[in-house]
Amino acid sequence: MKELTTKLLVIGGGPGGYVAAIRAGQLGIPTVLAEGVQLGGTCLNIGCIPSKALIHAAEQFETARHQAAGSQLGIRVADPQIDIAQTVRWKDGIVTRLTGGVGALLRKAGVKVLKGWAQIEDGKTAIVQVDGEAVRVRCEHLLLATGSEPVELPSMPFGGPGGPIWSSTDALSPDILPKRLVVVGAGYIGLELGMAYRKLGVDVTVVEAAQRVLPGYDEELTQPVLDALQKSGIVLHLGCSVQGWDAEHGVHVRSDERAEEFALPAERVLVAVGRRPRTAGFGLESLQLTMAGRHVAIDGHCRTSMRNVWAIGDVTGEPMLAHRAMAQGECVAEQIAGKNRSFAPVAIPAVCFTDPEVVVAGKTPGEARAAGIDCIDAAFPFAANGRAMTLEATGGFVRVVARKSDHVILGWQAVGRGVSELAAAFGQSLELGARLEDVGHTIHAHPTLGEAVQEAALRALGQALHI
Repeated sequence: MKELTTKLLVIGGGPGGYVAAIRAGQLGIPTVLAEGVQLGGTCLNIGCIPSKALIHAAEQFETARHQAAGSQLGIRVADPQIDIAQTVRWKDGIVTRLTGGVGALLRKAGVKVLKGWAQIEDGKTAIVQVDGEAVRVRCEHLLLATGSEPVELPSMPFGGPGGPIWSSTDALSPDILPKRLVVVGAGYIGLELGMAYRKLGVDVTVVEAAQRVLPGYDEELTQPVLDALQKSGIVLHLGCSVQGWDAEHGVHVRSDERAEEFALPAERVLVAVGRRPRTAGFGLESLQLTMAGRHVAIDGHCRTSMRNVWAIGDVTGEPMLAHRAMAQGECVAEQIAGKNRSFAPVAIPAVCFTDPEVVVAGKTPGEARAAGIDCIDAAFPFAANGRAMTLEATGGFVRVVARKSDHVILGWQAVGRGVSELAAAFGQSLELGARLEDVGHTIHAHPTLGEAVQEAALRALGQALHI
């Protein structure tokens, strides 16, 4: 058997794994990265990037249809159509360029990439199947970056893009635009894709076990999203559980409150009930690591319970966010290089790319008060923002949470068109320990959506100018 020896072996080439490998290579650490499918992992190939591409295409199509019906901007478009096969090809082109770029960056950093599935033998050794040949890799440090996978319902196994039951992966490469789509789950994945398909002209119904959409976010933030769902014509069945599916009747649903069952006809069903850490199939159990439920337990340095075995990203549990995995990957590489690092972010922004978008960074007012903090909060509506008016996007607001005693900012939330781009400002102010005065007295460019950030801080100080 062919053998390789390296200082660092990374298993998984997603955002966490490839960033760790690139940074390790930059620091002069001999590094091997094993990836069984495509570099970039879920995020680049079947998650973050392709979903945003599909969302963008759907928004453009909806805009064209809106203009065809008569736009107050004076734009007229005749009978817009969409070629979904071309849309998928365009999306795939973006993915190909990005994954190719990751490969180039790894080569530049001197990382050896093995395209094949890894099987762990022990904390220092793994066997990677490369083009039918087994390669044993011996390492000093082992980094687990195996990511996560969508959760299947036992009664509704995934059938691929051509099958009736879709995972989020299948929904990003549709064989057709179904006439009727049922989405199981009103979390961010279900609503992002459900709203995109509605904009593409599909009749969409959403079934959610909780009593409201986006149950992981506070209700004030999600109300504008609920309003948009209802305005778009998406049908919601909240407080309902899915019992199964058959080709004749569609999705069988039970109303928990009314204790009655009914069927929802559908050509396709998108199951988006969450993701779970990928911990099976590569010999993880041989390490006998300490687990925290389904995910690998780590400390504040991303160390597992075994010396020189590290873990990052979705395999370590929530929050399952690509940017968290990237930051952890860089942190691990620098520690292996001898730098004094730990993973202790003040906040990790989370974005829901619905329409309107939702951003949360740090503590919400409810979370701050539940932690016993005497806080103040204030919101500034986009209805009072000039840039939002010119974009026809006056729904939503920016909200700030700060400690009452010293005005140190504890959290930001926003809901509205394009607010995902405010996440950087939110995260930066929290990491720098900014006070309300720091943000409120910083000159913000006019006219921009970012002015709502400044105005929220000023309003919390009792100094709002435009409301």
